[in-house]
Amino acid sequence: MKKSTSFMALMGAAALVLSACADDADTDATDEATTPEVTDTEDAEDTESPEETDSEEPEADAGRDYASIDASDYTACLVSDAGGWDDKSFNESAFNGLQQAVDLMGVNSSTAESSSDTDFGPNVQAMVAEGCDIVIGVGFLLEEATSAGAQANPDISFALVDSGFNTPSDNARPLLFNTAEAAFLAGYVAGGMTETGVVATFGGLPIPSVQIFMDGFYDGVMAYNEANGADVQVLGWDKEAQTGSFSNSFDDQAQGQQLANGFINQGADIIMPVAGPVGLGAAAAAQSAGDVWIIGVDSDWYESASEFSSIILTSVLKAIDASVLDAIADVAEESFSSEPYIGTLENGGVDIAPFHDLESEVPADLIAEVEDLREQIISGELVVETPNAP
Repeated sequence: MKKSTSFMALMGAAALVLSACADDADTDATDEATTPEVTDTEDAEDTESPEETDSEEPEADAGRDYASIDASDYTACLVSDAGGWDDKSFNESAFNGLQQAVDLMGVNSSTAESSSDTDFGPNVQAMVAEGCDIVIGVGFLLEEATSAGAQANPDISFALVDSGFNTPSDNARPLLFNTAEAAFLAGYVAGGMTETGVVATFGGLPIPSVQIFMDGFYDGVMAYNEANGADVQVLGWDKEAQTGSFSNSFDDQAQGQQLANGFINQGADIIMPVAGPVGLGAAAAAQSAGDVWIIGVDSDWYESASEFSSIILTSVLKAIDASVLDAIADVAEESFSSEPYIGTLENGGVDIAPFHDLESEVPADLIAEVEDLREQIISGELVVETPNAP
């Protein structure tokens, strides 16, 4: 892969000239509504869990002794977005946070898995009926249902992954992530590692929690170009216009494969899908191509989608599990508040994953440049700007 040249100061990197190729997807994918599935558990052994991966205890609050918190009198509940608990992405990460709360604090748990957006309201109501002490909606699309639940049930705590509440209330906490910071680093890596000079990204739906990844990735590639006199193109996203390619689904993997093949045919050799399980379709296309790498999102795809480990360059991580664990712990300690959690590089809420098997492929000078950029972002010297910031 291409080695980067010596690092140059990135003055004004967050205000880069914006020019990208947008590849609009025209295919609409819809999900058929199914009866919501509710799983009630009293302990860890009864919980239906996705395929287990080797995961470390989250570091949302490294000094917090979760094992000393007795949550056995509390019930914590999750409502998924479409894609299910084993989506290798944000649903699964939230589920892992719930499972850690069961294992570490003894909390009782219940879950409701959504097959489509028509399930969101009934599933939130089902969790309220279960007697949950906290109900956590997983995903931007659950805002309306979770907000309605919080308004109607002021004695129950609510949290929402990837979205604020349109109607804030004292019992409702947003769990947000400034993933543009980490995606910027991933984009810079992509700029330095492409052989063809073409990289790509696409989203599941045009919503802020998706577009923020694409903004950061785009700016990272442009920063690489500016620092190294390169001309790497980004397919699938025009940051200035906020338009690009979307699968219109988070669970139709065929759409991901189709979009990825389109990018590959245009020369892209690194692709970052921001579309939950749809991204696995993109990974399958990349694996078939034989010379294309994937950048995962939300979790470390090297571990969570190990069947594609050989082509995972890195992943843009969100500590969703840690934010869920902390929200549950706060309920058990009666310290829950509506103050938003915002994950950043500084607090460890977002990051990029190791390069794993591909570490020997990444030049040392490129790694050094990325680490320098990380420190600039943490210190505030470099601000990654995005209209989709939490």
